[in-house]
Formats: sequence, C-alpha cells, structure tokens
Amino acid sequence: MASLCLMNSLPVPPSSSHSPKLTETSLPPSPLVLHSNNNHSVSARALKPIVVSGDPPTFVSAPGRRILAVGDLHGDLKQARSALEMAGVLSSDGQDLWTGGETVLIQVGDILDRGEEEIAILSLLRSLDKQAKAKGGAVFQVNGNHETMNVEGDFRYVDSGAFDECNDFLEYVNDSEDGWEETFTGWVDEFERWKEQRTMSNGYWGPWNLVKRQKGVIARSILFRPGGPLARELARHAVVLKVNDWVFCHGGLLPHHVAYGIEKMNKEVSEWMRGLRQNDNTPNIPFIATRGYDSVVWNRLYSRDAPDLVDYQDKQVCSVLEETLQAVGAKAMVVGHTPQTIGVNCKYNCSIWRVDVGMSSGVLNSRPEVLEIIDDKARVIRSKRDRYSEELQAVAYT
Repeated sequence: MASLCLMNSLPVPPSSSHSPKLTETSLPPSPLVLHSNNNHSVSARALKPIVVSGDPPTFVSAPGRRILAVGDLHGDLKQARSALEMAGVLSSDGQDLWTGGETVLIQVGDILDRGEEEIAILSLLRSLDKQAKAKGGAVFQVNGNHETMNVEGDFRYVDSGAFDECNDFLEYVNDSEDGWEETFTGWVDEFERWKEQRTMSNGYWGPWNLVKRQKGVIARSILFRPGGPLARELARHAVVLKVNDWVFCHGGLLPHHVAYGIEKMNKEVSEWMRGLRQNDNTPNIPFIATRGYDSVVWNRLYSRDAPDLVDYQDKQVCSVLEETLQAVGAKAMVVGHTPQTIGVNCKYNCSIWRVDVGMSSGVLNSRPEVLEIIDDKARVIRSKRDRYSEELQAVAYT
C-alpha cells in the first residue's frame, strides 16, 4: 500500500506560466451533421469554432451553440449523471460517453462537500470535456465557495465518505504509471472498485474510525492544499465565466467585481490554488473573489427573494444587477449557491437565473433540473415524468 507521504511521486497537473495577456484558444469546429438534443433540432450547418480567451478561461465565444447550465452537485455522482443524461449530453448506458455534440455545458460550482463522490464527479466532467472538444462542444466549470474552502483547508462540510475517497484516490494516483490527465480521467471508472475493496477489507472499521479519518484528512490536505494535485486541477477553472452574452458564476457578480477585472480575479484565484501566491510561506488568498458575504463565490444578493432581503429592496437589487450586466456586457447572469425549493427559476425580467436546486442527497435530494439556453432563449429541462409542467415553465419564461 502506498504511503500518504509519497507526495513527490504523484503525477500532478502540468504547470502553466500566467501571462498578463489573455490567451486565446480555438476549439475544433463542429462537424456538418443533423442531430437533435432534447427535442431541439439543430440544422445541418458547420458552426464556427469555439474561441476561449483567458487562463483560466474567462471569455468564451460559442456561436450557434446550445448552452446548458447545471447547478450545485455536492458529491452526488448519481444525481449528476441523472442531470446530464436528462439534458442529453451523457450516455445512459453507463459508459459515460459525451452525447451532446457541439453543446456547451457549464457547471456553476460546489462539486465539493456534503457528498462522498466529489473526485469522481470532477473526473467525469474532465473526461466529458475532452470528448466534447472532439465533437465541437465544450465543458466548463466555475469554482464555488466549497471549492475555495477546501483549498483553504476548511473541511467542516466534508462527508466521511469523501475523506475515504481522498485516501483511495491518493493511493490510486501513487500506484498509477500513467500521466496526470489519463490517471485523473480514469478515476470515475475505478472509484467504485476501490470503494468496494475498502469496505470489504478486514481493516475497514466503519465510517467514523478515528485512525481512518485521520488518514483521510491527511490525504485531503495533500490533494487540496495550494499547489496540491486537486487544487491545481481546480485552478484550471474560473470563478467568473462569460459565454457569449451570458455570465456564469457561483454566488453573484457585482459592479465592484467588474471594476476590479474579472480576468484579474480569475488569474489571482488560479495562481493561489496553484500555490503561486504566497508571502513568507503564507498563501495570499484573493479576498474579493473568495472571502466575505459580497465576494463572487459567497454573494447571495440575487438568490434570495424579498422576505430574505435585509439591506436591499427588490428595486435596488434589480438596479445593482442591471449595472453589473451593463458593465460586463452581458444580457443575463446564471448563479448557483442558494438552493431554490421551487426549482430553477429567474427573476428581474429573467436577467438572473438561479440554477441550484439542491439535487444532492446531502442537500435537498431534489429532482435534477438543467437550464438550457438556445439563441438567448432559456427554458428549464426537468425529468420526463414532469414533461407537462416543464412545457408550462418553458412558456412562462419565454
């Protein structure tokens, strides 16, 4: 069995030097095909390639694409798969194949905490991104407050099974002879076997054994500390992402965030996660993006309705939102972070969409829902058994 101290032997995500200039990457153009996703037919035409600017990705031009937004997943792989299958981008045969063609999928953060299959979800999304790019599509993630908390070493909301997954994953990585990308994307296919071996072993003493817990905490610290393998993986993702005329973030963007510079925030958070922002061996945490009630990952201003608002009235919130969207050059914003008991919904003339439905069994265990955007028109995708109500909802938001 590999020791937890074998950090130097771990394959890690490749480091990239950050240039102050935006980097621009073109993904392959989609093939000339006729296909249908969720009863939405796409005409046979070659779409222009997706162009990604920034490191991590900050601005995305995705002409003519179907865009999907998925809310908080919190370590529930089954619900994550259900949402993606329902949206038509994941095969239902258990092979985890991308079926979305040139679709662009955005997950708006909080994959970590409250569930025990966090790394498996990260692995799945990375695998789907690789497959999607080959088809003219793409998969993006934005980091939420639970991602930044774990990089800070705040493990208060970690499920006991997630500590076990960290321990298993660290051993799996140590044993792997492959490079990081192949090792990481392969985890979603391997973790069930590792979990079964662990639970069947003579040394398994239940979820709250103190020795086992200590090993899990150490493993998680190694993986998620700034510069650790999974922290570097999270560093590939932004805290604010603008796709065409829509902006995506976990909590909510405010005017002073835009004035500060969203690419600057993304770069600073990424560098911190990579372990590149340290003073006297102390991480220099980017406060404006990750700390405080009004930071990008913690802000709930747009997610709470009137009875919950203390400092602002609806008109004032609407004004702040309009100012933010105008400053960033977007038509609408999509956020997660705050579970919506009524499901995915919009407010302020549908200029803000709230897509966290608490689908994880560690939160509300609610039915998965996905926001679909086509030609700047949005609708909510729900399970087939609620098809009638889904159609009513789609009409209401048009």
